[in-house]
Amino acid sequence: MILTGVEHMHKYSLLVALSYLSLCQITRVYVFDYGMYSADFTGPMMVITQKITSLAFEIHDGMARKEEHLTAGQKILAIRRMPSLLEFFSYNCNFMGILAGPTCSYNDYIAFIEGEPRRHRDQEPDRKSGLRQSEPSPNVEVVRKVATSFFCLLVFLSVCKVFPVERNIDDDFIANTPLYAQVVYLYLSMVTTRPKYYFVWTLADAINNAAGFGFNGYDSDGAPRWDLISNLRILNIEFATSFKVFLDNWNIQTAHWLKRVCYERCPYHPTAATFILSAMWHGAYPGYYLTFLTGIVITLAARAVRHNIRPYFLQSSSHKLVYDVITWVATQIAICYTVVPFVLLSVGPSLKFYRSWYFSLHIGCALLAMALPVKPRHLRLKDQQRGVLQEPTRRRRPEATDSSCSQKEKSS
Repeated sequence: MILTGVEHMHKYSLLVALSYLSLCQITRVYVFDYGMYSADFTGPMMVITQKITSLAFEIHDGMARKEEHLTAGQKILAIRRMPSLLEFFSYNCNFMGILAGPTCSYNDYIAFIEGEPRRHRDQEPDRKSGLRQSEPSPNVEVVRKVATSFFCLLVFLSVCKVFPVERNIDDDFIANTPLYAQVVYLYLSMVTTRPKYYFVWTLADAINNAAGFGFNGYDSDGAPRWDLISNLRILNIEFATSFKVFLDNWNIQTAHWLKRVCYERCPYHPTAATFILSAMWHGAYPGYYLTFLTGIVITLAARAVRHNIRPYFLQSSSHKLVYDVITWVATQIAICYTVVPFVLLSVGPSLKFYRSWYFSLHIGCALLAMALPVKPRHLRLKDQQRGVLQEPTRRRRPEATDSSCSQKEKSS
């Protein structure tokens, strides 16, 4: 980072960190224990890779780019001075998040260490609530998250053996089970794999909160929020009505990292580039790549459906309810279909599962993505910017009308 300078450090940091992580992942998979889930050095390496690359991009934004070229989020997280060696190692290797994360921004971490959380973020909502000067206690939130994490662990240990994922590719099961039963079993087998992730990420969040890290201001009712570095929202995941909503609430900090270092900066095909980077970061198993390549097609199809079909169901609450039910079912099936290779890991079993489904979701989503038009990302961003610029004009028009009316009354 020091040798390359602030102009290019983000590129070299991403290249070197990701290459070293990939080497570690390949060594673990193909030298030590293929197909085994084990807690080893690659877990902390994944977290440190996120932190090192995030830090490099934030330094580049703060010291090499002009202010007007930054997005609102980049302005908040931009680092204006080079961190010291102590700050660098403290951020990357602090005990609270070294094993399971979650990843946080450098500015959030330093603000917590110096006792001024959210000093670099907008404090206007806190001023309105009148509770800005109070020191919130994380005790209630820590107890709630610890209880949630151990409940998820209990659920996982109770049901994970009841619905094994491998049964989805069993020859007898495929030959003798009707299609609707296969769909139901696929959903149950994949849902029962989630609680282990809920346990790890919720417990990691509780550890950070217990240390006082994670305060995110106050909500509209004046209650303190401890979700600054939360990694998931369980209810939003289980009741997601679109592929995007699911991804936005699953492994949240990793999604933020992918957005900041890839999606917002990639000039061509940012969705595909983001999924490929995510696959490389997760590991060297072929199933990871099958999952994220499938996710590209399903994401494009879901975006096309949402942009073209959803507006027709927003005219009444009953139509909206029907749309939500249909999209919930479709989203859960699509997620389960996509994630099966992530659990099976190998190419052979993963392709066997997809063949048993005749690659139906691949084909259907590809046809939808090609048939339904969606504006390119740069045009959507222009429309959003145009809407933001026109908003003050719309607000001024009623004021101008009121003033003209008052002038007419005075003249009359």
